[in-house]
Amino acid sequence: MVDLTYLKSIGLVLLVVVTAVVVVHADGDGDDEGVHWAVLVAGSNTYDNYRHQADICHAYHIVRKNGIPDDRIIVMMYDDIAHNPLNPFQGNIINQPNGTNLYPGVPKDYTKQEVRPEVFTKILTGDEEGLEKIIGRKGKVLKSGPKDYVFINFADHGGPGVFLFPHDGLYSDDFHKAVLEMHEKKMYKQMLFYVEACESGSMFFNFTQLSEINVFATTSASPDEPSHGCYYDDVRKTFLGDVYSVNWMQDSDKENLKKETLAQQFKLVKSKTWGFSHVSEYGDLNISKKPVADFLGTLNSDSNSKPYHFHSGSTAPDPRLDAVPAEKVKEEILLRKIAQLTGDEREQHKTELGKLWQIKKATEEFFRFIVGDVIQESLFEHFVKQPIKLSDFPCYKQSVKLIMRLCPGLDVPQNYYAVRKLRVLANLCDSTISAEQIWRSIGQVASRSKICA
Repeated sequence: MVDLTYLKSIGLVLLVVVTAVVVVHADGDGDDEGVHWAVLVAGSNTYDNYRHQADICHAYHIVRKNGIPDDRIIVMMYDDIAHNPLNPFQGNIINQPNGTNLYPGVPKDYTKQEVRPEVFTKILTGDEEGLEKIIGRKGKVLKSGPKDYVFINFADHGGPGVFLFPHDGLYSDDFHKAVLEMHEKKMYKQMLFYVEACESGSMFFNFTQLSEINVFATTSASPDEPSHGCYYDDVRKTFLGDVYSVNWMQDSDKENLKKETLAQQFKLVKSKTWGFSHVSEYGDLNISKKPVADFLGTLNSDSNSKPYHFHSGSTAPDPRLDAVPAEKVKEEILLRKIAQLTGDEREQHKTELGKLWQIKKATEEFFRFIVGDVIQESLFEHFVKQPIKLSDFPCYKQSVKLIMRLCPGLDVPQNYYAVRKLRVLANLCDSTISAEQIWRSIGQVASRSKICA
């Protein structure tokens, strides 16, 4: 006679085993399915750019909370904010008013002078040997495979076809080359980019292969407009976040990412950023139908990570209330300090503001003189306002590099007025004016401009 009690116990064991297998599969960490990877990059430095590192620290806690382990998260940030002398709360970085301290636990995989374009591309392409030659040590790189999901979050300054790092730029042609190499090496099943930078759309809008190589990207701005900082803090005296980044992260903090699709999040972020910049999407739009969790992690919690509690997005102020174009952030910080302070400190900041305005004026004159030298100075505004095409990228890239070499005083990577005027070079290169004529003009203007000294 069959022992029913025994059969029931066997059935229960089988049910537990099957359930366990299903859970592993759903989390994306089983032997038969891919896993999640994240590369998080704050490409700027200095306390005025506090917000970029705050964005990335927040992004780290989101992907960590959702189950991506530290060995599959790579973080690049200069790490000069948390313990900066200007920070009244040492070891503390927040991303919204009265927010949670986001600095504890964030990996310091690449900091200080290692935050540069060639390091970033070596990480993306999984080039361990090439990376070691550059930085003189072994470092974490993507070791993802053909079944894996890769999430890249980049927060920084940008210009036409360029992401700015503290001392140099990553140009769109080199960026495209790195992404195509990832595809050729079968380093992902699908890949997602969330990019916070001025004119960030220009890094993707002419990347013709993007929709064919399983990549989806959203950007904080179109190819022709600035990104915006937000959440000025009267005590910290800097901006805590960026409008686009704050919107997607506050949404990720409160929504069920297994149910919300990338398209739904994009639509929400676009509507909440509307009026300041046009949040844009590029690449394979079919990927946008997938859940956000497919890229930010499929777990709702992670018992191996430290507890992470963040204010619900619904309790945070609208980031658009004090939004400022990225190029004007430093200027706005000084204006607010002057309005708030008295005595010698106030006078000191007034002097700093005066110097900043001088740099702004000299920067505009530099690019205006280039236009005047090659065609006619009165057409300067035309080349500033004309939508960029970047159809002659070699001419444009060489023009930017030439300015960096011949006019070090302009300090393009740190001069955000200059970064926004790079579009003048892009549009000149797309005109009937020859590249040689543009380069010759840059040399002549640099030789007589005081700001280049």
